[in-house]
Amino acid sequence: MKKIEICRDSIYAVRAEIGRNTVYIKQKEWSTLRRVVVTGIGAVTPIGNNVEEYWNGLISGKCGIDFITKCDTSDLKVKVAGELKDFDPLMYMEKSAVRKTDPYTQYAIAASAQAMEDSGLKDYNPEDLGVYFGSGIGGISTCLKETDKFRETGPRMVSPFLIPMMISNIAAGTIAIRFNAQGPCLSIVTACATSSNCVGEAYRAIKDGYAEMIIAGGSEASIQTINIAGFTNCKALSTKNIPEEASIPFDKRRDGFVMGEGAGALILEEYERAVARGAKIYAEVVGYGNTCDAHHITAPHPDGIGAANSIRQATKDLEIKDFSKVYINAHGTSTHLNDRMETIAVKKVFGEENAKKLMISSTKSMTGHMLGAAGAVEAIAAVLALKNGIVPPTIGYKEPDPECDLDYVPNQARKAELDFALSTSFGFGGHDACVAFRKI
Repeated sequence: MKKIEICRDSIYAVRAEIGRNTVYIKQKEWSTLRRVVVTGIGAVTPIGNNVEEYWNGLISGKCGIDFITKCDTSDLKVKVAGELKDFDPLMYMEKSAVRKTDPYTQYAIAASAQAMEDSGLKDYNPEDLGVYFGSGIGGISTCLKETDKFRETGPRMVSPFLIPMMISNIAAGTIAIRFNAQGPCLSIVTACATSSNCVGEAYRAIKDGYAEMIIAGGSEASIQTINIAGFTNCKALSTKNIPEEASIPFDKRRDGFVMGEGAGALILEEYERAVARGAKIYAEVVGYGNTCDAHHITAPHPDGIGAANSIRQATKDLEIKDFSKVYINAHGTSTHLNDRMETIAVKKVFGEENAKKLMISSTKSMTGHMLGAAGAVEAIAAVLALKNGIVPPTIGYKEPDPECDLDYVPNQARKAELDFALSTSFGFGGHDACVAFRKI
């Protein structure tokens, strides 16, 4: 068999000539030559409407959880959430566009616009830029509003924009239109693992040569009475209604998660391209795991099998020499089942001794659980921890749980020289995701 040079554009043409297995091997060789880095970040969160505010909130231990103002909670057991404060969509969109978009899309546009500006990307081939952006629930606010209108006035008064406002892929499509991104465009929906999967799949797409840059992330705007009632009735939410004590991951007193909202976006870019244009590089993406518990629709596998496999996949190529220089931004929901399971999963992957050397924290203690947006926002926290040498804390931590016996960086941020940072996300349906970053 003659030797054939493989390039991105020739992979499929060559397949017929030299056989599927050989091409697969060569494509893997091609992909290992392509590195992926983070060159831009953007976020709107309960502790800040831009990355600077968000990061300062994290390292200062700011609690973004408070009493709910966006819906009537008088008949609800749960009265606290992590709402955005003073968010103005007109900073990013025209008034006419705001009227035609659900809040979850507005948050997505805001985070993506911040990330694109931060990246400095301007002159690019539209076909090289993709969008991988998801939402766990989508435009529920619009759906509820138009349903009420339908019941009160009949079908003729339902908005013609109802469908494009509520569908969960429209944030990705709107971002693509905004930035003329004509490359791959996907909206992944995997519950609370959504935006971690978006970041991870974007990493793979760039690594394997299907795009040069991708806007990756997730958005959520689902603090509504029916959602709160549903999560409450399936015993998922904290019912303490004390803002500073409701979201307390890994603490023995935890009794459920706190809903949050917002969006996070990361610009992932092929390394050589980023270097050539003089881009600011935050970190390198070096691993991704995507697995499923295949166990239960809402409860994680008690032995952490799927979670451990996702972490194992993400870290299999990492040469970790000092586990004290590794940070994990944990899923850490403040539910009894998740926090126990996640502790078990970490020990399965790294071993008991090494696991105790890791620094682990849950920034959900400050933001609440931002559902489909959580993975992206927490990936940003992991990237900034690497770049700045500061690990955000798990606030509200007072009473250790014997079943959660690792270093959760309680209450105070910690200076640390880091080599690697991981971000984990686990969602209803058993979805497990982990993204690994390396300092660069």
